[in-house]
Amino acid sequence: MIFLKKASIALLTSAALMTGSAAMADDKPVVGLVMKSLANEFFRDMLEGTKEHAARRGDYELRAVGMQNETDFQSQINAVENFITQGADIIVIAPADSRAMVRPLKKAMEAGVIVINFDVALDAEAKKKQGVELAFIGPDNRDGARLAGEALAKKLGKGAKVVIVEGNPGADNAHERKLGFEDAIKSGELNLIDSRTAHWETEEANTVFSNMLTAHPDIQGVMAANDSMAIGVIKALESAGRAGDIQVVAFDNIPAVGPMIKDGRLLATVDQFGREMAANAIDKGLDVLKGAPELKGWVKTPIKLVTSEN
Repeated sequence: MIFLKKASIALLTSAALMTGSAAMADDKPVVGLVMKSLANEFFRDMLEGTKEHAARRGDYELRAVGMQNETDFQSQINAVENFITQGADIIVIAPADSRAMVRPLKKAMEAGVIVINFDVALDAEAKKKQGVELAFIGPDNRDGARLAGEALAKKLGKGAKVVIVEGNPGADNAHERKLGFEDAIKSGELNLIDSRTAHWETEEANTVFSNMLTAHPDIQGVMAANDSMAIGVIKALESAGRAGDIQVVAFDNIPAVGPMIKDGRLLATVDQFGREMAANAIDKGLDVLKGAPELKGWVKTPIKLVTSEN
């Protein structure tokens, strides 16, 4: 069912509602995009790419929601409930918590909303418990993290002491990236001496890694589960006078780390093409709305290891 909507492109956070200037026809389907923290450059870049996609297609109304920080799960729950109330046709979501979001998304599906899960997979057991069948559109986070970890292992050699700075424990992609790093640690015969979460946040990663470095001054390599945390790690290394002394790898390939890869502060990251990811998920949702078969299983999206060489 397509609902009649007032034209607007909007970005909603828990702090404010900002309405775009583009006018849209009243009969266009409404797509609610639910992202994670807009303090993270990965999602700010994703938002810009999605706005461009909405303007380019011109056949749907975009309403985009972001969290204030990576642990603000309630904002996502509220956003889903608001989109149900507003009569959104499609909800496209990158869940901050892979278990907590299953129940509100089930409610959306029961209300007739097409739900597209992208970027971070919902928990399989939680879906089974709620009787929810929902495809996942996103990258192989474990394989991507493995690629970054293998680049670190190649640089450091067997026996090197490394640590992991983990993402949010409740998020599937954080779990998968840690597994991928551990795969590389095992195959590269590295020595994992510490692993702690910094909940995807730059400043928290700065503090967490500073404490790691104090406890383990002989660290040789760091595997950060996203670029935002890698930036915090690099800041900590610079403050400690250890920049260039300890190798760092990460995940996301946000624009801010480009110069760090070029000058060697960051050894490698993994591009998951976030700018296009939400746009592609919206395309899939619009296809289903128009009568295409519902998505099933895992629709894999591309990843690429990024180093100073490429």
